[in-house]
Amino acid sequence: MATVLNHIGGAETPAASGATLRLTDPATGRVHGTAPLSGADDVEAACRAAERAGPTWADTTPRERQTALLRIADALERQADAVAGAEVADTGKPRALFLADELPAIADVLRYFAGAARNLPGAAAAEYTPGRTSVLRRDPVGVCAQITPWNYPLMMAVWKIAPALAAGNTVVLKPSDSTPSSTVLLARLAAEYLPPGVLNVVCGDRDTGRLLVAHPAVRLVALTGSVRAGQQIAAAAAADLKRLHLELGGNAPVLIHEDADLDDAVEQLSSLAYYNAGQDCTAATRILVHRRIHDAFLAAFAERAGRQVPGGPDDPAADFGPLNNAAQLASVQSVLRDLPDHAEIVAGGARLDRPGFFHQATVVAGVRQRDAIVQSEVFGPVVTVQPFADETEAHDLANAVPQGLAASVWTRDHDRAMRASRALRTGIVWVNTHGTTVSEMPHGGVRHSGHGSDLSLTGLLDYTQAKHVML
Repeated sequence: MATVLNHIGGAETPAASGATLRLTDPATGRVHGTAPLSGADDVEAACRAAERAGPTWADTTPRERQTALLRIADALERQADAVAGAEVADTGKPRALFLADELPAIADVLRYFAGAARNLPGAAAAEYTPGRTSVLRRDPVGVCAQITPWNYPLMMAVWKIAPALAAGNTVVLKPSDSTPSSTVLLARLAAEYLPPGVLNVVCGDRDTGRLLVAHPAVRLVALTGSVRAGQQIAAAAAADLKRLHLELGGNAPVLIHEDADLDDAVEQLSSLAYYNAGQDCTAATRILVHRRIHDAFLAAFAERAGRQVPGGPDDPAADFGPLNNAAQLASVQSVLRDLPDHAEIVAGGARLDRPGFFHQATVVAGVRQRDAIVQSEVFGPVVTVQPFADETEAHDLANAVPQGLAASVWTRDHDRAMRASRALRTGIVWVNTHGTTVSEMPHGGVRHSGHGSDLSLTGLLDYTQAKHVML
């Protein structure tokens, strides 16, 4: 049984009340540890620690912040086995995939923002009125409250922490109640290179998050989570006019035109759609296929989906792991159980008969645009396939959902790809690929997928306050 603790002001502490949460291994369904159920006293201590550390950290040079972030990246890589152990214990995801795919990307984000800290963009000093010189400063916002999800616990923590610290802010981060272990380990490793109070982690539930958002020391709230959580946080933050940075749900359309390389599309998408058990806000969940190739694509894709292997952390054959918790498994099962009569499950569709929260890779055909499975994010290993008649209908179907995070277009026609990149109302458009992120480019959405960007210089600027200085 592991005991996870809060990290406040450089020290690891239990909740002041002594209350705890149970941590469940999704690969077995068994409790493997506990974490603090933080209350008002813990949130107060963390926010005040961040507030006290703020002026000193804001006065550090970009070079000093860069050095700290680079050392944290090195520490994560040196402790790769321990980091993977903490992540896998809470998520059940395949250890080999985490070490090969996620950890290198996490370290790269830290190193990117380490360099970006020394390259803040801004207008050159100039005289825009006679006798006066204008200079643009980029100052830290202050104390940032950050709330991260359970699908990529460590990656989402770093996406939030790295730009905030690079810009000179201090942080109080609340990880998901089911996946705090790797985030607390990150804070422990970072404590060697950061002054006490610069990075604080408070574990807890939704009430802990509400207390954090409402705390008067907090000036910016950043969330990666559901649309409902974003709406609740936006309402709470409005009372104190706190700045918001919201990366919310996705429901990514995939447009496959008649001239696409069908084999390549099936090969890539059969893996990308189910990676991390489909628990990814950019997962290829809604595949729209031109009528001329719809049946051929559906047959090939369903066959490949049937070969996807769900498995535990140490299963070398596993393509993806379990759903994160019993409630999410029940949610996926409910979506499939409530399918309309015109929809058909053509691959998968069932929970695996084994311990843990495993579910088959699933393909659903015959869906219509107004169906709940099309309009809502399933957040599981479930993909729908719909036909379209022409380019206009493809764009209309892609855009006719509330979310707008990511999309992809599969075609050999450059002009068609460029038209789609303009027509699709999403923050990201991939062409003949899907799901790849790079530290240098922004990651964010529109409409119900939120506002603000992770990654890139755009993400760094989100954690700064512009100030005009005239001399």
